[in-house]
Amino acid sequence: MKVLVAVASKYGATSEIAQAVGEALREGGIENTVEQVDRASAVELYDAVVVGSAVYAGHWLKGAKEFVEANAQALATRPTWLFSSGPIGHPPKPEEDPVDAAPMVEMTGARDHRVFPGKLDKRKLNFGEKALVIALRAPEGDYRDWDEIRAWATDIAHTLQANRPG
Repeated sequence: MKVLVAVASKYGATSEIAQAVGEALREGGIENTVEQVDRASAVELYDAVVVGSAVYAGHWLKGAKEFVEANAQALATRPTWLFSSGPIGHPPKPEEDPVDAAPMVEMTGARDHRVFPGKLDKRKLNFGEKALVIALRAPEGDYRDWDEIRAWATDIAHTLQANRPG
């Protein structure tokens, strides 16, 4: 059983979530490769796929959307899970799913789509992003819940192990 964890991350926080997913899968006995979507191997080489994207202004990153669209047919024929990273604050805001989530789930037949709180480091933002963050009064900080992320990935590993042939 080989799993691809493909991720689109602008400043690295979502890539760190993908790495944690990969580690939890490995601990669950699932071989996996964590790759940026623009460098990901052919989906057809894998038995299952996890795709994640950072979310900005309610949307997945362009590279993640293009990856899903280009591989929709292959993703729909194997177990697929999706995650989004973006809400910040206590409680995390926005509460709504990203605009792109429902179409991505439908296109891939994903078994689950999970939204994880993200991280905001204002020093890494460009001028336009800083202006938006100030206008929205978005709180800076790391809101990722590593226990929740690992538990989700562990559930994926258990599902894959339970459905493993032979």
